[in-house]
Amino acid sequence: MTPQVQYVSDEDARITSVIVPIDVWHDLQSEKETAYLLKSEAMRERLLTARIRKNGLTLEEISEELDI
Repeated sequence: MTPQVQYVSDEDARITSVIVPIDVWHDLQSEKETAYLLKSEAMRERLLTARIRKNGLTLEEISEELDI
């Protein structure tokens, strides 16, 4: 099922707003944040390294270790 995007227009039929499903919004925000981070060479290297990393801790493990 394709997410339904809705357009809001004024009395002259000009589109003034767009309503998107929240999952689409989150995807767009995520892509925007990633693009921002990739502008920095240091952050690009960190992200690429983290992407291929095989060992690490889950969020639950870190939360437990930090007692939060």
